[in-house]
Amino acid sequence: MMKQLLFLLVLMTTACAHNDRANTGKDRSDIISTEAAFAKTAAEEGIATAFHTYAADSAVISRGGKLIHGREAIRDYYLENIRPGTMLQWKPDFADVSGDIGYTWGKYTLSIPDSTGRLIVTHGIFHTVWKRQPDGSWRFVWD
Repeated sequence: MMKQLLFLLVLMTTACAHNDRANTGKDRSDIISTEAAFAKTAAEEGIATAFHTYAADSAVISRGGKLIHGREAIRDYYLENIRPGTMLQWKPDFADVSGDIGYTWGKYTLSIPDSTGRLIVTHGIFHTVWKRQPDGSWRFVWD
């Protein structure tokens, strides 16, 4: 009896581990697709809309040495602090996922018009933490 229980436990653990590995590839692809849609929304509808759309309710961003908590506060931050004509472009170079948490990192380009209208362009590295939501979608919890 004990051997049978041990065998069932090993079988269940192996099956779950295999299923997690199979889902990891799909989840990684889903996060990359979500990140691409996030960047597209920023380009087409504006940075504030994009961050509001793809943030989890409990999301936090770090900007200017301050933490901004929550979707609404994040949107308000961008509405108040982004100069008209500012463009943000990015693409993940790497994504990984474990269970309901994933992360991406890659390069971004931020273009901000100065007072004369000339664009000041900066480049950097981003890191985003994603969490699967109850509806199965991915929303960022840290950026």
